[in-house]
Amino acid sequence: MKKITIPLLILGSIFTYAQEKPDNQTKEKQIEGVTITKTKKAVEQKADRTIFDFSEQPQLNNGNVLEGIKKLPGLVSTDIAGMMYQGKVLDVYLNGRPLNITSNELNSFLEGMPANSVDRIEVITQPGAEFPATSGGAIMNIITNKNANKYLTATYSGNYSFTNYDKFRSRTSNSLNLNARNKIFGWQLNIGQNYRESMLTTNQNDLLRSNTDRYGRGYFAKSGLTFDLGDDRLLLNYDIYHNNNDNYTLSDGEGAEKVTIPNTNPEQFYYRDFIFDASDAAHTLNTRQEAVVTYQKRFDDKAQKLDFQFGYTKSDSKFDQDNIFRRGTFYNPEEAFSFTAGNVLSNKSDMRIANFKVDYSQPLKILDGGKVSLGGLYENQDFDTESKGLTNLEYKRQTTATYLEFQAKLKKFDFILGTRAENYDISGVTRVLDSTNTVVQKDLIPFNKFKLFPNASVQYNLMNQVYVAANYNKKISLPSISALNPNNTTFQGPNTQVTGNPNLQPTIFDNYELKVSAFDYAFIGYSVSSAKNQVAQIIRKDGKNLYNEQVNISNMKIHNFNVGLPIPFMVFSKPISEIMKFNFNPDKINFMYLYAGYQKHDIDNLNNKGFWIFNIMTQIILPKEIKLTANYSYLTPKAGYFYFTAEKPFNNSLDITLTKKFMDNRLTVSVFANDIFNGQVMQVRSNPPSGEAVYMRNKYDTRNFGLSINYKIPTKNKLAKEDPNILNSTKKEENGGVIQPGQ
Repeated sequence: MKKITIPLLILGSIFTYAQEKPDNQTKEKQIEGVTITKTKKAVEQKADRTIFDFSEQPQLNNGNVLEGIKKLPGLVSTDIAGMMYQGKVLDVYLNGRPLNITSNELNSFLEGMPANSVDRIEVITQPGAEFPATSGGAIMNIITNKNANKYLTATYSGNYSFTNYDKFRSRTSNSLNLNARNKIFGWQLNIGQNYRESMLTTNQNDLLRSNTDRYGRGYFAKSGLTFDLGDDRLLLNYDIYHNNNDNYTLSDGEGAEKVTIPNTNPEQFYYRDFIFDASDAAHTLNTRQEAVVTYQKRFDDKAQKLDFQFGYTKSDSKFDQDNIFRRGTFYNPEEAFSFTAGNVLSNKSDMRIANFKVDYSQPLKILDGGKVSLGGLYENQDFDTESKGLTNLEYKRQTTATYLEFQAKLKKFDFILGTRAENYDISGVTRVLDSTNTVVQKDLIPFNKFKLFPNASVQYNLMNQVYVAANYNKKISLPSISALNPNNTTFQGPNTQVTGNPNLQPTIFDNYELKVSAFDYAFIGYSVSSAKNQVAQIIRKDGKNLYNEQVNISNMKIHNFNVGLPIPFMVFSKPISEIMKFNFNPDKINFMYLYAGYQKHDIDNLNNKGFWIFNIMTQIILPKEIKLTANYSYLTPKAGYFYFTAEKPFNNSLDITLTKKFMDNRLTVSVFANDIFNGQVMQVRSNPPSGEAVYMRNKYDTRNFGLSINYKIPTKNKLAKEDPNILNSTKKEENGGVIQPGQ
């Protein structure tokens, strides 16, 4: 096996090196009316991030954003513990700014965005000092912007898919992207909708079994204006996202009712068992609005930059659950019951975030060249929740931050050294109704601290585009608003309690990583994240009652080993000398991309076993230039994932996409089949620190089939100059972290 693996590593590197080698292929030039553009890479492996191109990969952009994300190699997404990439807990950003939502709300938000509205996704595994320290382990930055042209252009994207389990269900998405420029300003408008019918079946220890029909409707509009003021630029952005979802749930199971014995001192009680079946209807309404003003000051030295940005975000959510009927039988003594509980839950939340930040950078004459970056941030967040008219959480956070970071080169070494200082002032109150229907108010545990978050990186360039990098950073992750929210925003049954925890404490991370990377694609690395007060979900059983809670883990470590390797199929049919002379375009050749990762969660007093993640992506060019793309992902079972043990693999799916381009590549048509063997299921057993373990199984209708089209209306002049991105562009999208070797 070793004799085979080593040549494949070498040949995979040769493949990507041959693709990158000619200088005239990596730069854009215009020569006598001919435009040569850089070919996008499907996967780009940088020293501090991995970049996944969505715009040109039909197997990723033919559904909603959440479906596309789950296909990324190295990423684990679950309902019970959120998202992780290569062993690091992800903080999700949209166009360079944090979403500040996780878990159920995040999934709903990403399901409401068509994947064909995404340009690329950057997973930043080593956020530097310029990123907020609250980025935690890593950042997933979803970039939706497009380029604007001098002339009006339009791109339409449409998608239709269906599932057929217990009944036929449809999903559609449509989006339109308009770009234009005149003598005064440039503008962009991206609008879209998403309608989806889906199914969810659950089983929690046979105490609660349910089948849910889900109807989701998502709408979004993203607008941008840019004004050129000499060399400077002013950008104005306004985005709105709206989700309107309905869930209809039929459930049955067993429970136990607490019965108090009257006239006893002290008060005594017993539990009375029952079986039940029920019908419930839930409605969720989410609206997120964001306005951003950015002024970019530019200088004669193009490497010198000064940016000012003010942003304001308002996000509100409403959730109602109405019981249609509950019926069943009590035991001891036996007694039938049947009633309508009416409005079970009526929750609201309102989040408002205002921030102002300044970023400055300029080159430095140090060693063989370098750069200094510095800046500051002020942010204020208010988050309130309401349950049936009672404001039960008032949360306030004020953050003040500044950073300083140096980059330098010395022969074959690149260095980064920086630190970020952040001051947090977190406070608030909670209110609950006690057994006498009296409001009891308590203060949150305050968090008022000043902390330093250093980061350091060193990279040694073995040869052109082959380097070894070592990274360290300290980060903090504040509890998400959905984890803090004491309201149950998902589902309440006769024997279930789902709550947030307003007293969760922030998590402190120490992240270490060592990576060898070759020509962007091939890499091998090891990382470890040491976390204090890691936020985790707990599901436990007490008798016949189920509890779903959020807690802090005092200390834990996440170890991760991962490797990625591209293999062009021609290595099996052509000699190395001929391959070295070949000009590669990854859109035109047959190849396979292999990814494997091993992850282990070390938690005190818990014997977790590690698990392997495997992903294979294959591209085959068929006759008539039809492209076949197959993606298979698998995660080994019987392993520990926080406080859960996977009894079946989280990932076990095969997706196939056939793509054909028409009309001089302006029209792209794809047909696809996702999770062909219907193997995608989440089946776990909880390992709570207290209480009894719970068996839990969630199954979505992940097997679906469909058609996707993308049509680009040509410009009046094919040589029209492209403007930079103006839909929520940030300088983080332009620059990497560790200095890249010369190309």
